[in-house]
Amino acid sequence: MTITGAVSRASLAEARERLEAVIPSADLSVLGGDLFAVLNLIDREHGLRRAVSDPARDGADKARFIQGLLEGKVSPAALGLVADVVRLRWSKPSELSDGIEFLAVNAESARAEADGRLDDLEDELFRFSRVVEAEPQLRGALSGPGLPEDRKEGVVTTLLEGKVTPSTLTLVTELVLRPRGRSLEGGLAEYGKLVAQRRERLVALVRTPVELSEAQRTRLAAVLATAYGHEVHLNIEIDPTAIGGLSIQIGDEIIDGTVAGRLDDVRRRLAS
Repeated sequence: MTITGAVSRASLAEARERLEAVIPSADLSVLGGDLFAVLNLIDREHGLRRAVSDPARDGADKARFIQGLLEGKVSPAALGLVADVVRLRWSKPSELSDGIEFLAVNAESARAEADGRLDDLEDELFRFSRVVEAEPQLRGALSGPGLPEDRKEGVVTTLLEGKVTPSTLTLVTELVLRPRGRSLEGGLAEYGKLVAQRRERLVALVRTPVELSEAQRTRLAAVLATAYGHEVHLNIEIDPTAIGGLSIQIGDEIIDGTVAGRLDDVRRRLAS
């Protein structure tokens, strides 16, 4: 999801504050799922999305309308959050939907955090993205039109249920069934960033030819945190082609200390 409009960014910040206010008293086992259900309804019913995103319509009127429609169908916390979202102003209708998705992912992150498993959620999303990238047949089955939705959901359940956090299962299932125009890998990366932001952490993709010890991971995370002024979460990828050293990517910045990287740099300099 990409929130570009200034009006939408301001509304998103308000919606997130409201989410944080209701989290302590909400049933987190259902909140994220309820928000995803509303998102899917609004995405599917274009007339409904126009009705709740019409800038000419009074915000309180839109909130009453959506509350009447969803009363008794979702949890009170989800109902209140959706009413807040439609009451706010958005630069375009699609960004209203993006705002609900943002809240749904953050609700699942809060659920994992409450269970003490926020790190697990982040790691599991990353690891599953790597499995998808390495297995073209699996990626095709989950992303292509060949399998009906119930079969895709069955594949995800078979692969992940009981092996990952409930939030991981929810988020992966949503991305498989309703990608909203993204590739599966792209959606997993986007959700992973949102999970990391819950603690205002940076995510570093570390490629190394050998597994790092716990002490090495801790030391590397501390060095990067000092350099960037933020806590840094490490996603470790074993890459035998790196030959030696580390390659670290944080956002668009790449710190390449591998032998292979230095050789590539030498080749580029010789060729120029």
